[in-house]
Amino acid sequence: MSGLDQMEIGEALPTIQLAPVARLDLIKYAGASGDFNPIHTIDADAESAGLPGIIAHGMWTMGNLAKLFTPYLGEGFMRDYAIRFKGMVFLGDVVSLRAVLKEKEGETLHFDVEAVNQDDKKVLSGKVAFSMEIEEVF
Repeated sequence: MSGLDQMEIGEALPTIQLAPVARLDLIKYAGASGDFNPIHTIDADAESAGLPGIIAHGMWTMGNLAKLFTPYLGEGFMRDYAIRFKGMVFLGDVVSLRAVLKEKEGETLHFDVEAVNQDDKKVLSGKVAFSMEIEEVF
């Protein structure tokens, strides 16, 4: 596939598989985002909240989903992005990111997106509208 403009309805972007979720990933994300909820970084706090262990920030997973479109930023940009959290991501989970083209509307491509864990359990799903119009901003 040479570019998004060549895609047909029903085609998928190449799946991206992230490295296993590491504690350091979540500590770095907490610092970058300002979300210091200890259920994301401290085992005892996660367990006292009723969790089996620390969980990744939902927004960490959502942010990673944008990696599907990074190779195509020279062709356009993500105009709209809407997701639903479906499950928790734990330390050691291997998350795969997927996108399937569902509709072409003029210069906008509409994708169904999802993130699944190593057991193929959906942890996030949503939609991305990718605009093929390059707008100059001055």
